[in-house]
Amino acid sequence: MKPEWTTYIDILHREVVPAIGCTEPVAVALAAAKAAETLGVEPDSMDVLVSGNLLKNGMGVGVPGTGERGLKIAAAAGALGGKSEAMLEVLKDITPMQAVFARTMVVDGKVRVNVADTDDLIYCEVTVHKGEDSARVILRDKHTGIVHVERNGEVLMHIDANANAADDAAEWPLTMAGIHEFATAAPFESISFILEAARMNEAVAREGLAGEYGLGVGRNIEENIRCEILGDTIVNEAMKLSTAATDARMHGVNMPVMSNSGSGNQGLTCTMPVVACAHRLGSDEEQLAHALIMSHLVSIHIKHGLGRLSALCGATVAGTASACGVVLLLGGGLREIGMTVNNMVGSIAGMICDGAKNGCALKVASAVSTGLQSAFLAMKGHSITGSEGIVDDDVELTIRNLGTLGSNGMRETDRVILRTMVDKGCPHAKRGGNAA
Repeated sequence: MKPEWTTYIDILHREVVPAIGCTEPVAVALAAAKAAETLGVEPDSMDVLVSGNLLKNGMGVGVPGTGERGLKIAAAAGALGGKSEAMLEVLKDITPMQAVFARTMVVDGKVRVNVADTDDLIYCEVTVHKGEDSARVILRDKHTGIVHVERNGEVLMHIDANANAADDAAEWPLTMAGIHEFATAAPFESISFILEAARMNEAVAREGLAGEYGLGVGRNIEENIRCEILGDTIVNEAMKLSTAATDARMHGVNMPVMSNSGSGNQGLTCTMPVVACAHRLGSDEEQLAHALIMSHLVSIHIKHGLGRLSALCGATVAGTASACGVVLLLGGGLREIGMTVNNMVGSIAGMICDGAKNGCALKVASAVSTGLQSAFLAMKGHSITGSEGIVDDDVELTIRNLGTLGSNGMRETDRVILRTMVDKGCPHAKRGGNAA
């Protein structure tokens, strides 16, 4: 294999990982679990500080194993039943009794959540207390990025923020051309690991169709197909599976999904449209693996310019990426993939992220449907041109423009979204205030 392909595989192993539950409350649970482990005993109370973006994505989503929503229960569950070595699967072994104790801790007012005075997109600081003893853990920049651990004021571990900044400043190795070459030419045995994403995420989709979760978007699509209100098409099959998995995940199903760039919904949206199309097209496992590699790497590439959390909905990024994977299944090449990206950026790139919640399934439906239409247009040679909007004839510049829009241009949008959520009665106070 080419030397750079090893880097691509390393990136995939780092960014495409199992996660149970929405990764923002899970990040809080992870920090709480590490703090409780450092304390060495079950805490009596805890204080949690989070960035605005972490708060936004943790307000309205179910926490696995608890039957509850929000950051308070996530923190309590992590402290009482989490295992930090499991990382984004920190809550996988929580017991019903631990969940009861966690709910009691929240009801008794022993978990206090406030907004941190920070500009970091991902920031969580958890301090747990037991009598005169305490332990503090800080998580920053990544959903698993624990950078500081202390007990009773003694620092046990600290990673300087400048070290992370230096890593981020390193030259980015991915390009659309490089991704396409790797996705189409890499030996099957070197990329077959990505099929675990298909297995894992399809299992959650099937659970979403079998049970009553969230808004039931996937089940509704299935019923409408059965009643012939919707056609039994490849697009509707892709939407059905993708949204059913999102329904279950946002509801708090205690099953792992294969995430992408720290987001379970992005992992689902990168995976399920490709799986659905592979089923309908009769693609074999090797063809599916190449298409999934294309999808997941494109999502990582686009997300790199946007940041892990932004005012732009990550489902649109993943919907763009999965459409690129579908282009491979349809026999298209790099030209059609670039056209697909341009079609997506020129259409639904402005969809906002107003927090993780049941309604995310509808956004996934929009992203998947538009992604496939963009791919089908590209396969016919039709594309939004570089003279329109933020699209450029050079797909790398289109991606850069999207990143600039999301990371810089929509900062005030992000602040307005958070203020709106707080002002309408979401259970947390303004920055620096006390949680309700």
